[in-house]
Amino acid sequence: MTDEHSAQDTAPVAAFDIRHLSAEQLAQLGVSQIAYVKPVTVNGQHGFAIHAADGTPMGLIGDREVAMAAILQHEMHPLSVH
Repeated sequence: MTDEHSAQDTAPVAAFDIRHLSAEQLAQLGVSQIAYVKPVTVNGQHGFAIHAADGTPMGLIGDREVAMAAILQHEMHPLSVH
């Protein structure tokens, strides 16, 4: 191991079987890392809603590319919902 590796790199990874997660635990997976962008119409205006992985609304933006950029700026991974 070199000095370049942090303690985080050597920490053991806990394995788990996703089939045994509760609905609440499943909803929390990726909640702080993933955001979804979904086309919406609000008051006759077309836009894009941003939601956390658990479905919590996070924002409404008029342009899809701006929505994706906002997610990336907050160090999250954007995914599209059709």
